[in-house]
Amino acid sequence: MKQGHLVLADGTRFSGLAFGASGTAVGEAVFTTGMTGYEEVLTDPSYCGQILTMTAPQIGNTGINLEDAEARRPALRAFIVREVSELTSNWRAVQSLDAYLKKEGIIGLSGVDTRTLTRHIRDVGAQMAAVGAEDPATLHDRAKAAPPMTGQDLTGEVTTTETFEWSEGSGVWAEPRDSAQRWHVVAVDFGVKLNILRCLVDEGCKVTVVPATTTADEILAHDPDGVFLSNGPGDPAAVTQGVETVRDLLGRRPIFGICLGHQLMSLALGGETYKLKFGHRGLNQPVKDLATGRVEITTQNHGFCVDVDSLKGKCTVTHLHLNDDTCEGIAHVETGAFSVQYHPEAAAGPHDSRYLFRRFTDVIARQRS
Repeated sequence: MKQGHLVLADGTRFSGLAFGASGTAVGEAVFTTGMTGYEEVLTDPSYCGQILTMTAPQIGNTGINLEDAEARRPALRAFIVREVSELTSNWRAVQSLDAYLKKEGIIGLSGVDTRTLTRHIRDVGAQMAAVGAEDPATLHDRAKAAPPMTGQDLTGEVTTTETFEWSEGSGVWAEPRDSAQRWHVVAVDFGVKLNILRCLVDEGCKVTVVPATTTADEILAHDPDGVFLSNGPGDPAAVTQGVETVRDLLGRRPIFGICLGHQLMSLALGGETYKLKFGHRGLNQPVKDLATGRVEITTQNHGFCVDVDSLKGKCTVTHLHLNDDTCEGIAHVETGAFSVQYHPEAAAGPHDSRYLFRRFTDVIARQRS
């Protein structure tokens, strides 16, 4: 391994050993606190455009398998770890983390003091950065010249280009709750995690996946019983076509949104979004259901948030993040549309929130009866 560097836009530098693909990458430096699930994290399309730091100290010891991917290929710009395991030990593994990153063209950097890096991001905020084997001054120039995440619509980099049918459920990992495929759901792919589609199938849905640019009329031409709005990367306020599509769909079909889909629904209802200082990324985020008082431990991955005050008189806020009281869920009583900021499909993470998929099919059943 040769030496590499991560240089933030503010000039802070972290050095380590390069692994994975060679070259230079520029993106927003962020961190995730998940102790497990690095394969799902690597392939989560919501990390598009970002340089991701793992706070867990050793990454790669279970290698890479074919079952745990959340997308067909990773979309993040680079991967930062404290220690990359040279030993791969798992019966499902087909290759090492290093080999996988080389194959997918993703730059890795190990030997980094990820605790200090994480504390710096928490104190100063997520910011643009550059990583590679170039001299630190050049990397700093690249980081300073990079456009910020605010204002970027990155959904075009991760959405499907063609409509397709999805029929795979969770298989051995979960028993289907309804195998009859009673409901037809159109999932708008802004960067969807595959386990979301599996969870919809598990709830008895026939799933049609359409590109992010699909219009409301094109969606309704499939005659769906409900519409799902997926997670995805970038600034929700920049996804103007998606907001318009959701606005045109409201009241015409039941709608369920997750993450970016939640933000787009909020914008369509007249709300506003803003950028968080360092975001919520991890598997242990506490969320309170305001209707029941129940606390859920959730998986999250977002850098933008819906302004609670902007939703007053427009819809009901249903969930709040217990760490900072940010908006984690809304419901539009008039149309039955609802959404959450967090990831009920987890992958990886706790299953506290899987009930939301059944809530969606219950709304469909009521409106179709």
